Amino acid sequence: MAAKDSGAESKRSRRTGASPRSGQEPRSESPLSLERIVATAVELLDAEGLDGLKMRRLADRLGAGAMSLYWHVGNKEEVFDLALDSVLEYRGPAQADESDDWRGEVVHMLKDWRASMLRHPWSAALLPRRALGPNILNRLELLSRTLSGAGVADADLNVAIWSLWNYVIGATITRANFDLSEDDRAAAQQRLTALSQHYPTIERSRLLLDNDWDGAFRKGLDFLLDGLSPRR
Repeated sequence: MAAKDSGAESKRSRRTGASPRSGQEPRSESPLSLERIVATAVELLDAEGLDGLKMRRLADRLGAGAMSLYWHVGNKEEVFDLALDSVLEYRGPAQADESDDWRGEVVHMLKDWRASMLRHPWSAALLPRRALGPNILNRLELLSRTLSGAGVADADLNVAIWSLWNYVIGATITRANFDLSEDDRAAAQQRLTALSQHYPTIERSRLLLDNDWDGAFRKGLDFLLDGLSPRR
């Protein structure tokens, strides 16, 4: 880190020695910092998705030169990692009382995880492709510790974690992208009704009209946790 700072200081000195164009004012309205870069990157990703994050576009939002970003981050991939981890911070329930309700704790963790990603829909698609940062690792450690304390055997722990991971990621991506209007769902169900002889069960259940995403997530989670409950 010291070597990097020394190099940065050297570059900064050379820049200071260059003659600025007459009347040129600094573009940035406030000092550039890693925290500000990450927060602005999250805003850009929320607005334009993964393809919208370009270093020059990020610099424009910050009111800075593109090259100035590299004093704080190595490249765009690092920005992705930092932005992703920043939206996955977990602070736990409002009241952290001692409790033997391991299921309640797991449900809270996973509902919070899903809600965090739904606020930033790009994160669910990005997470499986990136290095795991401290915030998601903290989530996984807490989840593993809770399941282990509830009696899930070490031999089953990884399967339990990946099953819950897959459920949360899949539920989030589906919810974020399956965004049909009421009219669209009604029309789709009407088409399904016309084909009911071929698809009688899903037509009878009114599958395409079911819009209770939160309820389905919670009930599906119960199904998974029933299977994880230690056999006493």
